[in-house]
Amino acid sequence: MTASRVVVAGAGPAGAALSYLLARRGVEVTLVERQTDFAREFRGEVLMPSGIDAFTQMGLGREFASLPQRAVTRVEIYLGARPLFDAEIPRAAIDAGGVRIVSQPAMLEMLAAQASRFPTFRLLRGATVRDLLTTAGRVSGVRIDSSDGPIELGADLVVGTDGRSSVVRKRSGLDEERTPQSFDIVWAKLPLPPFLADGTTARVHLGQRHFALAFPSYDGRLQIGWVIAKGSFGALRQTGIAGWIETMSAHVSPDLAAHLRACRDAVSHPFLLDVMCDRLVRWTAPGLCLLGDAAHPMSPVGGQGINIALRDALVAANHLCPLLAGGAGHAEIDDAAARVAVERLREVSVIQRLQQAPPEILFGDSWWSRVLVARLLPLLFRTGVAPLFLAATFRRFANGVTTVRLEA
Repeated sequence: MTASRVVVAGAGPAGAALSYLLARRGVEVTLVERQTDFAREFRGEVLMPSGIDAFTQMGLGREFASLPQRAVTRVEIYLGARPLFDAEIPRAAIDAGGVRIVSQPAMLEMLAAQASRFPTFRLLRGATVRDLLTTAGRVSGVRIDSSDGPIELGADLVVGTDGRSSVVRKRSGLDEERTPQSFDIVWAKLPLPPFLADGTTARVHLGQRHFALAFPSYDGRLQIGWVIAKGSFGALRQTGIAGWIETMSAHVSPDLAAHLRACRDAVSHPFLLDVMCDRLVRWTAPGLCLLGDAAHPMSPVGGQGINIALRDALVAANHLCPLLAGGAGHAEIDDAAARVAVERLREVSVIQRLQQAPPEILFGDSWWSRVLVARLLPLLFRTGVAPLFLAATFRRFANGVTTVRLEA
């Protein structure tokens, strides 16, 4: 059995960032990633000021700025085909980095490359965590499958950052609290239309039990997400891409509908996101700590996944790096991991609660939900009430609800 002080399972944003921070402090860390590269069928792409600030605090602001990305500065909001409101991203948010659509594969490669500068870092690509190892009731490592066959990696601490479908989470036996979700999202990319050619404008199309968002991606194409009632994709898939593009076109503005129909043969990377939102009751066990989506899968509402994961990594580094670098024992490491979970729970729980309101309104079956969307929503936008509410909510999504400062 080989050993490291820390084994991080999953090279997503939380795992890659924490591994970099640990290696920078001279902590021996092995990052295990099941893919041979960071290309994914779908990855979150939205970086808010809170996520951009995490890179700045890690000393990687210049490296982040060099990644393929687009800045969104304006959002056009529609009710179905009818324009409701145009919103500029607030100046304070822009000054803090703004809203950026960033290549996550490039971001993860950058974090791995930066961590590789330190001799205590090791990245195992194409290695899949199959189980946790335990010794005297304490997690003591992981069992993985690699190109060289089964391998056991020992560790003083295992950190699970292997995403929404976390193997570490399943093997840990930790209990979760799940919030039922009413919607899923069909994602796809297609050519950028002329009316969004400036590359800085996003579109939101609201509707009863239908919701579409479209924004320029870092690669010069249009990323479109169609929010549909949970469980309805099976029937939709039977119609094929042309069928669901046609159905979606009936719920958006004429210019976007015409573009969707004209480009239906150019649709690429269609992907169904099975939306989930829950969190573990406890994020830790002796020898084990879970972070990011492995601990608290986030709804896509508000583009919070990457940002929350990066902030998890900063807080984890604050509590763990000094102890691990100083040769602390198991009891001290376990206490520190528990403090990470306590500190992060407040922000995660508040953000997850905020994420529930829009779907409850747009996908609710109640009479008041239908009245709110069809009649009250336009009035709230005309009177300025809705924009004020959206601005206040955006600030919490953009900046986080707690202060996170890297001290390690």
